[in-house]
Amino acid sequence: MPERSVVWFRRDLRVGDQPTFLAAAGSSDEALALFVLDPALVRPSGGARLNFLHGCLRELDAALGGRLLVVEGDPADVVPRIAEAVGAGAVHVAADFGPYGHRRDEAVEKALAEAGRELVRTGSPYAVAPGRVRKADGESFRVFTPFRRAWTDHGWRAPADTSAATVSWTDPADDKGGPWAVRIPDDVPVEAELPEPGEQAALRTWADFLDDGVDHYGDDRNRPDRPGTSRMSVYLKYGCVHPRTLLADLARRRSASADTYRTEIAWREFYADVLFRRPDSARKNYDRAFDALPLASGRTAQEAFEAWKAGRTGFPIVDAGMRQLRAEAWMHNRLRMVVASFLVKDLHLPWWWGARHFMQLLVDGDLASNQHGWQWTAGSGTDASPYFRVFNPVTQGEKFDPNGDYVRRYVPELRGIEGKAVHQPWALADGVPAGYPEPIVDHKAERQEALARYERVKQART
Repeated sequence: MPERSVVWFRRDLRVGDQPTFLAAAGSSDEALALFVLDPALVRPSGGARLNFLHGCLRELDAALGGRLLVVEGDPADVVPRIAEAVGAGAVHVAADFGPYGHRRDEAVEKALAEAGRELVRTGSPYAVAPGRVRKADGESFRVFTPFRRAWTDHGWRAPADTSAATVSWTDPADDKGGPWAVRIPDDVPVEAELPEPGEQAALRTWADFLDDGVDHYGDDRNRPDRPGTSRMSVYLKYGCVHPRTLLADLARRRSASADTYRTEIAWREFYADVLFRRPDSARKNYDRAFDALPLASGRTAQEAFEAWKAGRTGFPIVDAGMRQLRAEAWMHNRLRMVVASFLVKDLHLPWWWGARHFMQLLVDGDLASNQHGWQWTAGSGTDASPYFRVFNPVTQGEKFDPNGDYVRRYVPELRGIEGKAVHQPWALADGVPAGYPEPIVDHKAERQEALARYERVKQART
């Protein structure tokens, strides 16, 4: 049995429910814990995601008794070098199915193999790995509902019983890997107030939701004025908790709300499956007929985009969502759909402009969920919302923020307006309050314009 191995952490920053620990402990006497600060991933990450990552790494290092080796560089270069330095016969990872992660792991696997070492994949960040759930004819699903049924029927493993003590950890401070060590970076300045990072915070947040929120989730999840969501997306993004753990707890509950929450986990896994099959859909329309959709451009388009980013569109529910994004590096899911519809169908701007902005600011920015959530609203994705479904920002506000509390929380210029009147400040007797903009577009007219532009997509399909 090889004396030593490497456990390379990526989107699994925890010590509980870690199948890679079991694989490493079963094949070696001790293991080196490794995290690579990969410039290809660090560069496009916004400050919120970087700060949360750094906090997770600090907690993980503490859980491992200060034995997490953090290095910087191209993994295809540094991982094989460190494996050689510590005499590791294998590097253990959870499989990555993202476009970049998949290519990176193939490059690392090839470099390790050239030196007689092995990349061992055990588990993934998903309850069911992308590509595993298929139709009876072997084809992948393009529609969510049958995917969810097949995903549920497939099932998933129980959480792995692991802790930091499952593995005997090599001390990286000696000559077995220390020369490449770097400090966990200091946090960078950000506007947003971020959630507490790490595994323990994830488990506390989940426990609180199970105690107080899950039974009302079906009713409250669409109400941004209420604390009706679990706030677990960021912890799933970094693997501070595995979806298996959530699903195991939900299995003990038979309520409709618990089933609704399971469905949201299934959506996350569906989008990961779609991106794995179609990696080009991270940047391009899944439905290529939408390449024919006329888009706004030029100075006026850029000015509209800047107003949308700043929460200065003159539509209160849209502006509240965009300001929540800056204040918390997070946005309520209902608002993600509302602001996306406004960008694509009222302003006629590319969905990928909005998706890129979200990825820059969101602390829970997940490529598969973000890009395909945008494509769902834009109508260009798999299982997408029909293009003729155009969210009316006034009726959305009145339905899901009926008393206007959410808008007043994030748009201080409108705090003097009581009740649902806050959703139409232009209708007030005294007009729009000072400091708040008039609507930058006529929603009714832009809805008709969006439908007219969609005719080009329909023509492209004929």
